Amino acid sequence: MKQNETIHDPSRLSTRGTLEALCAIPMVTGFEQAGAAAVRDLFAPLCDEIETDAFGNVLGRVSCGKPGAKTVLLDAHLDQIGFLVTEVLEDGFLRFTSVGGVDPRMLLGAEVEIGPERRFGVVCCMPPHLLGPGEQDKAIPIHEMYLDTGLTDARGVIPVGTPVWFPAHMSALSRDTITGPSLDDRAGAAAIAHALRKLQKEDLSVDLAILLSTQEEVTSLGATVGTFRVRPDYTIAVDVSHAKTPDAPDEFEFGGGVMIGMGPNMDRALTRALIRTARAEGMDYQIEVMEGNTGTNAWDMQIVAGGTATAILSIPLRYMHTPIETVKLSDVESVGDLIYHFLRDFDGEVRLR
Repeated sequence: MKQNETIHDPSRLSTRGTLEALCAIPMVTGFEQAGAAAVRDLFAPLCDEIETDAFGNVLGRVSCGKPGAKTVLLDAHLDQIGFLVTEVLEDGFLRFTSVGGVDPRMLLGAEVEIGPERRFGVVCCMPPHLLGPGEQDKAIPIHEMYLDTGLTDARGVIPVGTPVWFPAHMSALSRDTITGPSLDDRAGAAAIAHALRKLQKEDLSVDLAILLSTQEEVTSLGATVGTFRVRPDYTIAVDVSHAKTPDAPDEFEFGGGVMIGMGPNMDRALTRALIRTARAEGMDYQIEVMEGNTGTNAWDMQIVAGGTATAILSIPLRYMHTPIETVKLSDVESVGDLIYHFLRDFDGEVRLR
């Protein structure tokens, strides 16, 4: 957060401040309930009403006050990849398994936090001096790794099933570029917050539902339950997608602005309405062709109850599912700006043209 910036008035946080506040809350998939209250407090000033449910979803509402108004649901998932303790051994060592798509190649020597007490631990790493010929080139599967807690009484204080995650940190690579864990998809939540701050001054023609959902990394259960409860007319799922790097040159422009998904999972009329809005506002945007299962909450949300017209907006992100996920703040705000411009003038009807 900026100097002197606190979360005592969340509605005045900068985009970076919002991201730092969100990323500081550990929410491994399936263990989001403990952090839901903190997320609710961050978004409460931006909503007319807000609550948490039994799954840890945070659900806010903004009413336009107009009879018969249609409802637009904005979704971003709160959960992050992590681990679960599977066995506690002698001398403070733990066995563990992954939750979500964790790449074992970047784990050896990593720092972690363990359980609600946020105990420190490290992933064990064999010194190169002790490796045999050819062993340095071998990838070690997670089930063969260990966590070192340094605790002599680990069996008494860390039960099997305890969640583990990468420690929260946020560093600036440049003025506009930040890096850290769980930006997938706290960046999406920050983009929605950015849009809501700007919409507070507008007279809307639609009601808004804000779903900060759980368990996207494994089941999309939170988004499915939340969407069923809201029964929206339209849904915009906000997530992240892959940005270009030297070793992945065919991905999307880092700093290229909002990514608009296009494919069979997305409603054509709603998607085209978002593209028209971006063009009318002179915004930079990128089309992401998504030919099948998008791997986002939108895939499940579109068929809840009687179905809902769904669109996907994404933020270009580097190094997904690692402790050094990286985004540009301008891209995060670009997604929020498109949501703002679209909803500001949206009358509740989309037309295919």
